[in-house]
Amino acid sequence: MTSSIYLRKIILSLVLFSYASAMFAETEQKRRGISNAWELPPLILNDLKGQEHNLYDWHGKVIMLNFWATWCGPCQIEIPDFIRYQSRYADKDLQIIGIGLDEVKKLKNYVRTIGINYPILQADPERQYALLNQWGNPFGVLPFTVIIARDGHLVFMQQGILNQINFDTFVKPLLDK
Repeated sequence: MTSSIYLRKIILSLVLFSYASAMFAETEQKRRGISNAWELPPLILNDLKGQEHNLYDWHGKVIMLNFWATWCGPCQIEIPDFIRYQSRYADKDLQIIGIGLDEVKKLKNYVRTIGINYPILQADPERQYALLNQWGNPFGVLPFTVIIARDGHLVFMQQGILNQINFDTFVKPLLDK
């Protein structure tokens, strides 16, 4: 088998996995009847300096809520794209918010090393799986990203890497409104 055929099969597998994961997350949220982020219990977490933040503080912006960890390889792959998206689309009210599922010290080191330019909040290690489940990820797959429209409507969920196609399909149209 030539390398181009092998590469095509890998890409097709990743696309199918991404699609299936997204459909499962959307179905899970619909099953539970949740369609708006503001209907969920308030998401109040501390940033890496210990300051408390409420997700609702970013109400009116297009939010990419990304659950990740420093030990997660796929998370490390998508973060440079998120840094680029935040830089490029901040003036159109894109707000990426990282929810770190790791120790504060490890998160701080990673943020500093990579140069993350968006807020990172830390999830309580004892509540992180309950939090993931609450947001539609019952299996705790990382990375996990939830796209929230300006009005709080849950537009899209992705277990695994959020790729450029999904960003262009689900996020960019929200930024143009």
